[in-house]
Amino acid sequence: MLIIDSKDCENIDKALKKYKKKFEKSKVLLQLRERQSFIKPSVRRRGQVLKAIYKQNIVSGKIEG
Repeated sequence: MLIIDSKDCENIDKALKKYKKKFEKSKVLLQLRERQSFIKPSVRRRGQVLKAIYKQNIVSGKIEG
């Protein structure tokens, strides 16, 4: 549960903006989307390896990104 500390004189728009930032930082929405479909651990690991290889190729200059 997200708790927003708001002062009595604070505008509701500012409080809502604080809530939205806190919600994004908590990554609740990303977790929800991940849980919608099951991904096998081997497939997830393979994706991580491919991403690491891609990043390494960019750093080494083989791929322009």
